[in-house]
Formats: sequence, C-alpha cells, structure tokens
Amino acid sequence: MAEITQRDGSWAYDDGRIRIVPGTKAHPVRQVLGEVVVPLEAVAGITFERDRKGGRLRLRLRDGACPVVRAAEGRLPEGADPYRLVVEAGREDLAEYIVAEVCQALLLEQVAEGPADRFLLPGPSLPVSGGGGDGTAAFDGREARLTWNWKGKETKTSGGPVTLPLADLTGVSWVPAQGLENGHLRFLTRSGGGKSVAAEHDPHALDLWGLSKKEHTAVLVAAAVLVALEARGEAAVEPAALPEAEPPAQLPPSPAPAAADDPDALLRRLRELGELHRDGVLTEEEFALAKQAVLRRL
Repeated sequence: MAEITQRDGSWAYDDGRIRIVPGTKAHPVRQVLGEVVVPLEAVAGITFERDRKGGRLRLRLRDGACPVVRAAEGRLPEGADPYRLVVEAGREDLAEYIVAEVCQALLLEQVAEGPADRFLLPGPSLPVSGGGGDGTAAFDGREARLTWNWKGKETKTSGGPVTLPLADLTGVSWVPAQGLENGHLRFLTRSGGGKSVAAEHDPHALDLWGLSKKEHTAVLVAAAVLVALEARGEAAVEPAALPEAEPPAQLPPSPAPAAADDPDALLRRLRELGELHRDGVLTEEEFALAKQAVLRRL
C-alpha cells in the first residue's frame, strides 16, 4: 500500500482504489463530502507538482465519472477540490511514489482515459444539505427541500419552505458567486419553474452571495440530485438551462517515473531522507516508502 498523510488530508492507494480523507481544516466542501474512495477505472491521470514549500498531488478523473465534478463544471475554488492534496516539504518523494504506483496500475489495467458512460463514484452521502445567502437546500434521495431565512425576498418567504419531489425534477444547476455577480443553486422541474426568474425571486433556487466558504457546499446537493436522476434513467441536466462556463482546465498527462535521473542527486536525496528519518520528521514506514521510490529511480 502507498500512503501519504498531511495536515491537508491523506491519500492511500491499495488494490485498485485511492482512498482520500480530508484534513480537519480542509475546505467545507471536502469536510462535508468526507472520505472518498476512487476506483482505478475512474482515474484518467495523476500528477505531483513541486513548489518551494512541497507541492500538490492532483488526481484527474475521467469526464462524467464523478457527480461532484460534473455538478461543479470546473467552478470550484482550488481549496475545495476533493482530488487535490497539499504536500509539505520533505514528503515529496512519498507523493512521487504514489504517482508512480497509480501510473503503473493504470498502465497494467489499461484503464481508458475517455469519458465514462455513467457515474463511477457514488456522490455525497444522504441526506446532504448546503447553505446559501437566503436559505438552505437539502436532498434526501426522495425530495429536495428549500428553507428560507430572514434575508430572503418576500416572493420566497411568503410561500414558506418549498418541497420538490424527485419525480418532478429534471435537472439542477449550481453556479457560485463570482465577483459582484450572485450565484445560485437552481432546481429544474417538469413545469419549467422560474428558469427566467432571478434566483433571489425564484422559489426553486437558492441565491448564493459568496460571503462564506460554506456556500460552496450547495454543490454537493446538486451532485446528489444528479446521482438520483441518473439512477432514475433520465437526463441529469438540461444544457439550455445552464449558463455557459469555461471548461475546466486540463491537467498535463501524468509523467512516467524518471528512469535516468542524476545518480549524484539521487544519492544526496537518500542522505536527506536519512537525516529526516533520524530527526523524527519521517516515520519508519514513510522513510521506507520514500527510500524505495528513490532507489527505483537509481
């Protein structure tokens, strides 16, 4: 098993699965989503990007494999990305070891990089809820419920909470607040609802103001609805109902482990790892894994 544990969370690869657990101070989206187990068949690639403070592990999933990624459409802030891990200085070789193990498994299993024809991850645990500027949205697998707070417009609050059975839903749209523009979590219904109505007046939508990181958790409600709609066998999103968005940035292909690194540099790295181990920075297991990764490159 290849594993790395940081303040930002932990990743472990074993037997065709990558287990991702968020750290205690991770972004609210990652906290609410909780532990994610990613099957190898959902993975398109993995990279480790070094920087002066360590680096970042990034997992690139096949298009359509994850309902959270599908609901976000590339709009999540970097800190909320469930498939990103901040790696601290001194742990770079552990990160590269995980990259090498996953890349090797992808090659051996000949996992396709093309779009998935269905969700390969289950999405958020139910019930799930998310906040907005003027209320809260929740979904339990059977119905979505919108509850308003005192900041809601009278066009919403006068009618009280809104309950939308899954059978009436045809799709969902999540757009975060950007700059001075409010965002929304909007439920699309068979009747058409208020697609042309501003979110602040639409009883089928939360108005997102961007004043708190917790507002981003509304994307998890959208993801859960997408999973339920797919299970029902209907289109999860009506393209015409969603505003156009820039496609998510594509990560570069995962590099193969270096086979011809400078031997002197690798020997120096081994000495550094030994010092980190003696100083108690690396555990026995972490030292063994990192040492093995360096020796492979020799």
